[in-house]
Amino acid sequence: MLDRGLEIKTPEQVVAMRRAGLLVGETLELLRSAVRPGISTAELDAVAEDAIRSGGGVPSFKGYHGFPASICASVNDRVVHGIPGADEVLAPGDVISIDCGAIVEGWHGDAAITVAVGEVSAELVELMRVTEESMWRGIAAARLGGRVSDIGHAVETYVRSQGDYGILEDYTGHGIGTEMHLPPNVPNYGKPGKGPKLVRGLALAVEPMITLGSAETDVLDDDWTVVTTDGSRAAHFEHTFALTADGAWVLTALDGGEEALTGLGVPFGGR
Repeated sequence: MLDRGLEIKTPEQVVAMRRAGLLVGETLELLRSAVRPGISTAELDAVAEDAIRSGGGVPSFKGYHGFPASICASVNDRVVHGIPGADEVLAPGDVISIDCGAIVEGWHGDAAITVAVGEVSAELVELMRVTEESMWRGIAAARLGGRVSDIGHAVETYVRSQGDYGILEDYTGHGIGTEMHLPPNVPNYGKPGKGPKLVRGLALAVEPMITLGSAETDVLDDDWTVVTTDGSRAAHFEHTFALTADGAWVLTALDGGEEALTGLGVPFGGR
């Protein structure tokens, strides 16, 4: 159902989206365990494609506007949309952001994690923690009757409280459902109380991209890979969630987001 240009799902459709979300979440956990020094990003891509297809889904990234792979694999200063390659081999001290999407019976799930390769510096551990926590703060700010900008405001407020990090502004979260990218955009910054109203059945992907330096970025000659202009390292976390009558249900989290959301003292909308 469309409401002012937004795709609003019925409770049954949200349950259908959960199947896609679980497949994405399970695939990302496989990838997390597969990350190690010496593995190539192309090998990780093969793991992802096999998991998605074996689970009854279709990789939503592969072929999307010509993208050649099933995951985005972005290492170190590559923030997002990195193309996996056989010649890109992970080394100790790297961090890799893995973005993954799947379609199951016409419904999309989309999520991302950043993983350390072996031992990494304390500042990278903290960068990953801040980025992931800011995502959860954004999701927790999504309340029925609120506004979309409440999410980005919560993300930005938390990141700014933790240190001098760069918050990408040109790349945002988004609506999701029968397509991977739907209105509205969900920025990771801004003032609260603006944008479309948060209503039952709205599904959104929240995905902060945070750097250790400037938020300025460039796109490589492959027309996909986004890198930090100053070479600073970055982290990226993402979850897809839907608003239910009881609160947010994180469709790509294996526990539906229950642990994180209840820990933040907000209602959990899963079932």
